[in-house]
Amino acid sequence: MDGGKRIVSIDMLRGLVVALMALDHVRDFYGFAPFIAEDLAATTPGWFWTRWITHLCAPVFVFLAGSSAFLRGQKTGLPDLSRYLVTRGLLLIALEVTWISFSWQLNYQFTILQVLWALGAGMIVLAALAWLPRWAIALVAAALILPHNLLDQVHVASPLWFAWHEQNFQPVAGGYGVMFMYPLMPWLGLIAAGYAFGPVFQLAPERRQRILWGTGLVLLAAFVILRLPNVYGDPDPWTSPGRGTMFDLMAFMKVQKYPPSLLYLCATGGIGLLLLAAFERVRSFEPLLTFGRHPLFFYVIHIALIHASSRVYAQLRYGDLPNFFQAVPHMPNGSEPSLTVVYVAWAVVLLVMFALCRAWAQWLLKRRPASPQPRQSTSGVS
Repeated sequence: MDGGKRIVSIDMLRGLVVALMALDHVRDFYGFAPFIAEDLAATTPGWFWTRWITHLCAPVFVFLAGSSAFLRGQKTGLPDLSRYLVTRGLLLIALEVTWISFSWQLNYQFTILQVLWALGAGMIVLAALAWLPRWAIALVAAALILPHNLLDQVHVASPLWFAWHEQNFQPVAGGYGVMFMYPLMPWLGLIAAGYAFGPVFQLAPERRQRILWGTGLVLLAAFVILRLPNVYGDPDPWTSPGRGTMFDLMAFMKVQKYPPSLLYLCATGGIGLLLLAAFERVRSFEPLLTFGRHPLFFYVIHIALIHASSRVYAQLRYGDLPNFFQAVPHMPNGSEPSLTVVYVAWAVVLLVMFALCRAWAQWLLKRRPASPQPRQSTSGVS
C-alpha cells in the first residue's frame, strides 16, 4: 500500500475488467448470435475479439483477490484475515447459488457455479494457506497451475471431479442440476499466486512498475514460446485455418477458459500485469475508479439488468423472446447478430451502472462519515 492508501492502479484495473465483463454479458444477451464467438468456422474477427478481450476479467479478479488479501492481512493480522476470508467466501458462494444463478435465467432451472464460486472457494482455501510461509504458498500455486493440463484427458463422471477440473453438468433430480462452469484447480492456484505476489504492491512505485512490466512480459513470452510449437499448456493445439493472417492470429490466441489452461493464464495474466503497470502512469479515470471500488455491487446488479432489459428489447423489436437455455438456443424471429447493437447496449449499461455505483458509494459514505481510508478490497468482485 502507498502510505496506507488504496493503490489506485488496482482499482483502475478492476474497473476496466468490470466494464469488459459487462461487454461479455451484453454480447450474450443482446448479440442474438446463433454461433459461438470463438468458433473459427462461423465467427468473424469482430465477434471473436469482442469475446477474447473479456477473457481478462476472471483472471484479474482472482489474482487481485489474492494480492488484496495479503495487503489486508498486513493491516489486520492473520487471525482476522482468515475469519474475513472464510465469511466472505461463504457469502460469495451463497450469492452465486441464489441470486446470480437466478439472474442468468430469470428463473431457477439449475444452479450455475461461475466466478463467485471460484472466488469464494479460493478465499476459503486461502484462509488456511495464509498461515504458511510465502514460499510455500507460491509452491502450492505452481503445483495447481502448471501441471493441471496434464489432466485434460482424464474424465470422471463425478461432481467432485467436475468441481475440481472438468466443466460439466451434473443432473440432480427432474430437470434440475448443477453446471460447474469454473472448475477450481487452476483458480485456487491463481488466488494463491496473487497472495504470494502481494508484497510487490508494498514496494516503491518505481520498483513495483519494473517488476510488473518484467513479469508481464515474461508471461507473454512464455505464452508465445509454448504456443508456437504446441509444446504444452492448452488442450487444443493451434493450426492455421488457411483464411489469412487475421484468422491465423485468432487460431493462435484461441485458448481454453473452462478450466483456464496454462496458456490462457499466461496470456491474460501477462496483459493484466502490463495494464496494471500502465495504470500507475496515467491519470485516474473516475468511472473506472468507481467500478473498481464497488465491483461486487456492480456484479450483483448488472446480470439481471442486462438480461431483463434484453428481453424487453427483443419483445419490443421482434415480438419474440430468446431462449438460451435449451439444447438448440432459440433466437427471436427475424433477429440477426449485430455488434452495433451489442456496443450501443453496452454503453447504455455502463452509464446506468455508473450512476448506480455512484449512488451506492454516496450511501456508504453517509453511513461511515468518520471512517478512515478504506482497505484495499480483498475480493476481485467485492
